[in-house]
Parts: sequence; C-alpha cells; structure tokens
Amino acid sequence: MHLLEIIGFNIEACLKAQHAGASRIELCANPAGGGTTPSYAFIKAAADLLEIPFFVMIRPREGDFLYSDAEFAIMMTDIQQCKQLGCEGIVTGILKNDATVDTDRMSVITKEGGMSVTFHRAFDRVKNRSEALEDLIRLGCKRVLTSGGKVTALAGLQEIRSLIDQARNRIIVMPGSGIRASNITEIAKISGAKEFHSSAVFKNKGKMLFSATGMEEDLSYADVDEKEISLMLNELREFK
Repeated sequence: MHLLEIIGFNIEACLKAQHAGASRIELCANPAGGGTTPSYAFIKAAADLLEIPFFVMIRPREGDFLYSDAEFAIMMTDIQQCKQLGCEGIVTGILKNDATVDTDRMSVITKEGGMSVTFHRAFDRVKNRSEALEDLIRLGCKRVLTSGGKVTALAGLQEIRSLIDQARNRIIVMPGSGIRASNITEIAKISGAKEFHSSAVFKNKGKMLFSATGMEEDLSYADVDEKEISLMLNELREFK
C-alpha cells in the first residue's frame, strides 16, 4: 500500500487535500521560503478540523539549517506545543557547519517522545548521505524526506533507490520534490518507495472582485490542486 503526503500551507488547502484523499498533511507556513513553522492557531485549527494525520514543520526561519541556541530554543518550544495539541508527528532537520547531521540536537528532539520525527530535506544538503542516513536511524527518526540530493526526486531517483536499499526497512525513505501524476509511477517503480511527498501546488488568485492595480502586487497564494492529488492517488492505486 502506498501513502501520499501533501503539503498544506493554509487551512483551506489542508481541507482540500483531505477531501481529495491525501493520506497525510505536512503543515507549513512560508512557501516562498521553502516552509517554516506554522502558527499555533493554524496547528490548532488542523487538530480540530482534520481527520487524517498531519505532521508539523519545525523550522524557525528560511535559509540554511544551522541554528543558534536561541533558534533551537524556539524549535523546542514549538515542538512542546505540538505535543500538547496532540500532533502525531513533526518534520525538522538540523545540520552542523560541516554539513553533517547535528546528532546532539536531533537527539534532544527525538527523545522528546510521543511524536513521529521526519528529517526533512536538510538531508539533501549533507556531504555524505549514506553516513547521514545511518545517523538518522540511530537517532530513531521515523522517516527522511529526500530528492536524492538533486533539485527533483526524478533527477535523484537512482540515489533514492540506493538509500532505500541501504535503509532495509529501518527507516522510511520518502521521495519528494517535483512529484506529480505524470511521474509518480516511474518514481515508485524505480525507487521502490512506499511513501511519497508532493505539494500539488498551484497559485490561487483568490476571489476578490476588485483589484487595486496601482499597488502593482501579486496577491495570489499557494493552494493545492485537488484534481492533481486524485490523479496521483489513481496512479498509485493502479501501480502494482
């Protein structure tokens, strides 16, 4: 059985993804910055309204994945709030300045307990993915999200296959980045992955009847394409 995780950048997108049949939501803010921690109110709304599992992005800012003590303290506070709200999992990642996994801080996070931990695509920025994978396994991370060190999962497909072979079911290796209905079957076939991550994103222009053209601004926002989600799920159902 295959599982499809969809990014939700706002509560309406989360509800649409759920309606389209997504298996799980990754709750994020700041799509332009690659995803950061959503607000407490957003997380609470997801806890109240979603019937499918959701994991919360824990990332205090955009940019690299090397964090100060103050930023790490913020991350731990966000994790504790997620735990109090009954979240099933979090998505996070911390690196050292030599591009290895910060095992000391990640150990603090995984020992917090009660939630599944996914190591996000900070993994694609490490200098040795094979060694990093073993670090994550020792830490007790449940899964790792990766594009195989390339811009898209399709481009990094052979590396993803290698990581899944190395993992030997000790950790879930979940392909992500650029996954759509047009390529998800190929990625599933070659990689052997069981879980997949996609934004299924499109720019929603909104429903305003008047546009202040003098402002010269784009007020569109990231939304999910329910049809695309359905197509991806159909592809996975038909794939044997």
